[in-house]
Amino acid sequence: MSATRIILAPGASGSLDGLRRHEAGLRQRGYDVSLIELPRGNAERAMPIYRAAVDDPAATAIGGQSFGGRVATLVAPEVKPAAVVCLSYPLHAPGRQDAWDERTEHWAAIDCPVLLLSGESDPFARLGLLRRAAPRLRHGRLVTYPGLGHSLLRVLDRALDEVAAFLAAET
Repeated sequence: MSATRIILAPGASGSLDGLRRHEAGLRQRGYDVSLIELPRGNAERAMPIYRAAVDDPAATAIGGQSFGGRVATLVAPEVKPAAVVCLSYPLHAPGRQDAWDERTEHWAAIDCPVLLLSGESDPFARLGLLRRAAPRLRHGRLVTYPGLGHSLLRVLDRALDEVAAFLAAET
C-alpha cells in the first residue's frame, strides 16, 4: 500500500498557518493532509501527540518543518509509518554543531524511507554534517537547495514535487 495521507507538524517557532501552502500543494498532488500542532520545548514531550495522530501507519507519511520533522523521526521506529518527510531537519542549533551526532543516533532505528529536504545554507544543519549523518538512514534520500537557509518556501513547489515523487516511488 502506498502513502495516501501525510501528517505534518510545524517547527518550534512556527504555526499551522505556516504550513497551509504545504497542505494546499500536497492536496493538489493527491494527498490527504493533516496538520498537527505540537507543544513547544522538548521533542520527547511532543512525541505522544504525534504518535496519537497516526491511526493508519501503512498509508501514512509523517513529517514536518524543522522541529515537526525531528519529532516525526523520533516516533517513526515505534509508529512504523509508510515514510518520513523532513523539511529543514534541525541537525543542531546555530553554533552548536557538536549536537548533530546525538540528534541523529536514532535514525538507524527507522525502517521506512526518509526524505530530507534542506537548504544548503541552513544554520540549523551544516551541509557537511548533514551529508555525514544521512547514511545513518537505511532508506534515506537527501535533497538540498543552494542558496536557501532554514526555509524552503522559495522552492516550495519544487520541494513538494520532490515529496510526491519520493512517496510514489518509495511507498
